[in-house]
Amino acid sequence: MSSQSNYHYPDALGHFGKYGGRFIPETLYAPLTELENFYRKIKDTPEFLSELEFYHKEFTGRPTPLTFAENLTKHYGKAAVYFKREDLCHTGAHKINNAIGQILIAIKMGKKRIIAETGAGQHGTAVATVCAKFGLNCTVYMGEKDIQRQAPNVARMKLLGASVVPVTSGSKTLKDATNEAIRDWVTHADNTHYIIGSAVGPHPYPMMVRDFQSVIGTETKEQLQQITGKLPDYILACVGGGSNAIGIFYPFITDESVRMIGIEAAGEGTETKKHAATLGKGSDGIFHGMRTYLIQDDKGQVIEPHSVSAGLDYPGVGPEHSYLHDIKRVQYVSATDKEALAAVKTISRTEGIIPALETAHALAYLEKLLPETKSGEIVVVNMSGRGDKDLATIMNELHIE
Repeated sequence: MSSQSNYHYPDALGHFGKYGGRFIPETLYAPLTELENFYRKIKDTPEFLSELEFYHKEFTGRPTPLTFAENLTKHYGKAAVYFKREDLCHTGAHKINNAIGQILIAIKMGKKRIIAETGAGQHGTAVATVCAKFGLNCTVYMGEKDIQRQAPNVARMKLLGASVVPVTSGSKTLKDATNEAIRDWVTHADNTHYIIGSAVGPHPYPMMVRDFQSVIGTETKEQLQQITGKLPDYILACVGGGSNAIGIFYPFITDESVRMIGIEAAGEGTETKKHAATLGKGSDGIFHGMRTYLIQDDKGQVIEPHSVSAGLDYPGVGPEHSYLHDIKRVQYVSATDKEALAAVKTISRTEGIIPALETAHALAYLEKLLPETKSGEIVVVNMSGRGDKDLATIMNELHIE
């Protein structure tokens, strides 16, 4: 698999193979170029890396544990299962890793106002949190449908001082929230930094978000070496836009013995129209400033996705995932709403960990993968978020009173 042995994407124009790039209004070329140049200038400097590490340690709660799922492992009697515990980060998910990195850049660039989009509310909460920490004005765009199903995170954002703007257009979910955030940024690019929450959008965002999230995979590699002296045989992560997945995958891309599996949302089934399996069922197109896979009809119009999980309810995917799919370095599969909900119950009652509905899609795939594994092999699942925000949905869907 020579295409990954010397992996160095994106190229100078922000392309991962044929994906990525910039497909944007002319007014955004200058701020994006400014952002890219500034980021490239400081990202590897000892001063910036030291500052980032300080806030991760003192504020985010890094490093997060790599937990052996003893009961689950015993239940299947096959490979050993470990959870990378991003659910134990401050704010309850991996999103804070990127929010801290981008807020430090925004401050150094002199931006006074921060905007963000959010679906499940985890990214919005993370951005509201860092804005409160550093004293910056914060506006979060969120689909009206997501506001209703993610009420705990909406309350958290408001308590942290953020302005949460309901988006009532389209499907009233993440896609539409992103559209509104981009419109805002076009108008206020001089004093505003847009913190995109996933590894999507125009260059340099997919690269930046990947870099800030790759702390997950870097820690996982170090921790597993300390615990077992080995690399994992399998790494599992859920994929919506794809930030938690690329964060854990990226440091392992050149380790050819490691099989990486991304799990998308199959919704009510990929044979129906109610799913969000972008790589499994989508095709190449232009969306939110990037070239990538998306769910579209034969006229190129975006088809509304569906998932019980607000964070996976997105019709596109990060361009790096599109490339990794095409070169077959990562295998992309899917799990249904029903399978994800069953996984929530299983993991809650075997390991005492209530996962987010997003994460539950990755956990659901263990049911198919573990019987194929051997004793002595190692499976790592990125536990990308905790399930507090989803409790109302979970209890209702599982009919637990």
